[in-house]
Amino acid sequence: MDAGKRTINDIFNGNRVLEVPFFQRAYVWGEEQWERLLEDMEMITAMNKPYFLGSVILKQQETNSSGGVGDIRTVIDGQQRLTTLNIFFKVLCLKTGENASFDWRFRLQNKDLGLWHNHNDIEAFERVLGLESMEEISSSDNISMAYEYFRKKLDPNKLNWQKLLNNIVFVGIDLGKEEDEQQIFDTINSLGVRLTTAELLKNHFFNRDDLEDYEEYWKSVFEKDEETKSYWDMEITTGRTRRTFIDLFFYAYLQIKIQQPDLKVRAEEKTEYSRVDALFESYKHFIKTYNLDKKELLTEIKEYAEKFRSNFDHEAVDRELAADFGMDRINAIIFGMETSTLIPYVLYVLKHVPDEAQRSELFEFIESYIMRRMVVKASTKNYNQLFTDRLITNRILSKDQFREYLASQSDKINYLPGDAELKLGFDQSILINRQAAGIIYFLESRIRDRSRQATQLLGLKKYSLEHLMPKKWGNNWPQLETREEIDYRNWKLKTLGNLAIITQSLNASIRDSDWATKKEGRSKKLGLEHFSAGIETLAPYLKLPEWNEEEIEKRAQDLYDMAQRVWRYEDVAVAE
Repeated sequence: MDAGKRTINDIFNGNRVLEVPFFQRAYVWGEEQWERLLEDMEMITAMNKPYFLGSVILKQQETNSSGGVGDIRTVIDGQQRLTTLNIFFKVLCLKTGENASFDWRFRLQNKDLGLWHNHNDIEAFERVLGLESMEEISSSDNISMAYEYFRKKLDPNKLNWQKLLNNIVFVGIDLGKEEDEQQIFDTINSLGVRLTTAELLKNHFFNRDDLEDYEEYWKSVFEKDEETKSYWDMEITTGRTRRTFIDLFFYAYLQIKIQQPDLKVRAEEKTEYSRVDALFESYKHFIKTYNLDKKELLTEIKEYAEKFRSNFDHEAVDRELAADFGMDRINAIIFGMETSTLIPYVLYVLKHVPDEAQRSELFEFIESYIMRRMVVKASTKNYNQLFTDRLITNRILSKDQFREYLASQSDKINYLPGDAELKLGFDQSILINRQAAGIIYFLESRIRDRSRQATQLLGLKKYSLEHLMPKKWGNNWPQLETREEIDYRNWKLKTLGNLAIITQSLNASIRDSDWATKKEGRSKKLGLEHFSAGIETLAPYLKLPEWNEEEIEKRAQDLYDMAQRVWRYEDVAVAE
């Protein structure tokens, strides 16, 4: 890496091509940025002092000695500024009658442009920079609109060509062919410039000679229309970060691919390839190390991406959950319960299990497995290894195979909790709100009789979690005599038997009221009976004249009975 001060003369030197990745997204600057740049250019001319205009990061490319250009560099950062400066200086030179000066600085010795643009903008960019005289351009692309803005607004009397070339200063970073541009991108991202792994991969897979392949294997899948782009650009929270669907897909596909038996990927490399923060570098290393055929890889990526697009749906948490086991409920677990570690394995199943009945049976088991472990507070720290490695490596593609695999593991870290432990979980576990609400909601979606239920079940995200006996029970609920009784109540009210889902949080004045008021509401402030209409996991208990620890235990038993029926436990022989 070579970093330091760069002027325009350093960047455009007559023998260097700056190549915007061909499949990079289009030029996006608008009038706000053009106006500011024009004001900056006028100020530089007036002050005649160095002026910092941001960073330019370039990466050295392999060059063909017979290609006629000795130095080609990819523009990692600076596309918007360098594009705008080319257009700005073109207009300035046309207005001053010094078009030869523009060509001398911004073209190569062979008269080609020094900045090669992406496929979206190349036609408009070359048309503007090829003008021999000032003329109006009516196109609606941003390149042409930038030209029109400067054509109308630029006053050559306020600008000096030489002062601008001498005083515009960039922080330049030049990367060698083997250096990691993703690390640089991550730094840029932290400063607010968004770059995705998918953008890097697209320009790694395709170049200017691969337009047909790009159309078939990328554009038709990821950029077909605005609806398609919106789907892949959607962001969700995974752990502590937000990630786009397209990045989730490429992570999941890589985890599936590295388990392919004939590739014999080493364990230490699998660990390295599972890093979310180095996904682009993982792809590059994996493709090169295992000598993968690009066309075969792209064909498979397309097949998996189509499965992903037609099955993974974040909006499952916003609509009524299907009662039948299947992808709708799996989506709610992944996106509503924030269990994105399931994605690689579920995608693998979607690709390799064509029989819908077999898939549904397997998805039923996965739901039972996840929810039972959630109730009993079993550790999730090994989920990543289980769902991105073990199940795929061992080609687990049915419910019976999954059960037998779990039973065969001697460490029992990823065990399936039995009914006795499940009952204990409903009696004693204290869960975070998202988990508790999810457990009750998933039970509700299975037990309700939709044929007689007038109230439609809303989406998971539409419900709030309510403590039937409030945490602040001391002012309005029956008092207790001993410290032991108080401690027991304070613990018991946090368990699942005391928790319910309702359509809207209660008003604070109602939430801590006595049981009768909390149910019925007061002074136009509505209570549980209003906000729990049609909720079968709660409505029967609102008929009770009082609510206490005994009733909490009874409801916990009822919830357990529901869970035992919904998330069935089928034992298998335990490995010796």
